[in-house]
Amino acid sequence: MSRRTAVTAFALAAALLLTGSGCSSDGPAPSPVGPPVTTKGEAPAPTGGSPFWVDPESDAARQVRQYEAQGRADDARVLKRISEQPVADWPAGDDPVPEIRRAVSGAAAEGRTAVFVAYNIPHRDCGMYSAGGAHDGQAYRAWVDSFASAIGDAPAMVVLEPDAVPHMVDGCTPGQYHGERSGLLAEAIERLKRQPGTRVYLDAGNPAWIDDPGKLVEPLRRAGIARADGFSLNVSNFQETSVVRDFGATLSGLLGGLHFTVDTSRNGAGPLPGDGAEAWCNPPGRSLGVPPTDRTGDALVDAYLWIKRPGDSDGQCRGGPAAGTWWPEYALGLARRSGS
Repeated sequence: MSRRTAVTAFALAAALLLTGSGCSSDGPAPSPVGPPVTTKGEAPAPTGGSPFWVDPESDAARQVRQYEAQGRADDARVLKRISEQPVADWPAGDDPVPEIRRAVSGAAAEGRTAVFVAYNIPHRDCGMYSAGGAHDGQAYRAWVDSFASAIGDAPAMVVLEPDAVPHMVDGCTPGQYHGERSGLLAEAIERLKRQPGTRVYLDAGNPAWIDDPGKLVEPLRRAGIARADGFSLNVSNFQETSVVRDFGATLSGLLGGLHFTVDTSRNGAGPLPGDGAEAWCNPPGRSLGVPPTDRTGDALVDAYLWIKRPGDSDGQCRGGPAAGTWWPEYALGLARRSGS
């Protein structure tokens, strides 16, 4: 999926369209993923294990097995820096149930927590690389109900609708959809929180996209943030962890002390320098960041997570395949640059 980092002229065009399409953004990207590394003088975050489930059938795990069968032992060893870490599961927009049941079953067998992303809001991604979503509000409600029911009583973390709130803030999502979207998000939080072991974090973008956290406060409140466990930051982006933490702490203070999570999947080298268009889309030279853990050393940060699956394309830019498609060459680059 793609991740916006600034408003561009496309956002203005999107506001004039009934379809919600045509939005794009420039700017840097958020956080990395991988073994703890020191980036630009920043000390690695505390780790010490992870309570989250590692999928033995992930794209990265299958790629490791393929490399081993081909005799590419070095590539297989490097890619294990991804395959041996827990990454979020993005259940399908048509029927999320089979994938969720597989994940919660696998996690339960190991006494671990499954991490999911609910990403199916109507008019998703302003018609850009990850366009799509449920056909209408009623279809979305049914999808969320199936999603929650499939989790059952299992321990789970759900990052709810990356981009959905920030795209209302930056104007990319036309105003006629804002009321319905806020209501759907609030209903989704309420439905997911009926599951006794589920924690929900409503996405709030990243500090290079919405640079003033105050702009997010009322939109998040209208979307039901008070019923959630907190908010998520830096999903699919590359901003340095320290920058995201500072932004999150400020936003938390404006929201009464809510906690948050940080996507560190690809921010090990920070964002792509400069403000070029689509700096967030498959930027070269990036690396994995701090591995997923709930031992963050920060009372407000509930977890560092790999929400964006390292190696999944951001979209058809810089030679990449469609958004969300596994791209082994990019994955290898992220892993190699993360160190040993």
